[in-house]
Amino acid sequence: MNASGVQASSLDSGRDRLPRILFVAYVAVWVLTAIKPFNRQDWLLENRLVFAAVPALVLTYRKFRFSNFSYVLVTVYLTLHAVGAHYTYSEMPVFNWMRDGWQFSRNHYDRVVHFLFGLLISYPLWELLVRGAGLRPGWARAGTVHVVMAWSALYEMIESTVAHIVSPELGAAYNGIQGDIWDAQKDAALAMAGASITMTLAALWSRRLRAPLLRSA
Repeated sequence: MNASGVQASSLDSGRDRLPRILFVAYVAVWVLTAIKPFNRQDWLLENRLVFAAVPALVLTYRKFRFSNFSYVLVTVYLTLHAVGAHYTYSEMPVFNWMRDGWQFSRNHYDRVVHFLFGLLISYPLWELLVRGAGLRPGWARAGTVHVVMAWSALYEMIESTVAHIVSPELGAAYNGIQGDIWDAQKDAALAMAGASITMTLAALWSRRLRAPLLRSA
């Protein structure tokens, strides 16, 4: 192997190190939060996302490798989701304390995580649309916001259907509506707001650098 080949191999190895560390760290968090969850049935329902997303990311890693920044964002979101699945979103202790101490009407952890879904997942999705689907960055930003909106709406419908078919008695805990009939609409709106913020910041940053906010992988 020539010098350039050795250098490229070393760079690839360095870039692969962080995703591997993130994967191991997330698995450790997932195992810990799988121990004695607040409600085992609800935990299983909540982890449908993990059972689908994590294997997909691992199996497609060599075919389509996201940037390290995207893997950090995905790991942060999945970690927050693991905590929510452990306690159920409506019973997360820190947010129960905030509800009681600050006289909130409800536990807002699920609201925060829906917002962070849009804020954190939109960049990896944008990266997929640009590098995977070949969209221009501007069109990909608009497409990302629309996809996040669609995912959020679809997830709310699937969530309600699964809860009532698989375990009707878990409907309130799993859906986390906490007495708010507009809960699904508010969750979807928060996800859209998060995605809009991230895509706006990405556009501003790209213009400032006069270069796409992407590093080929």
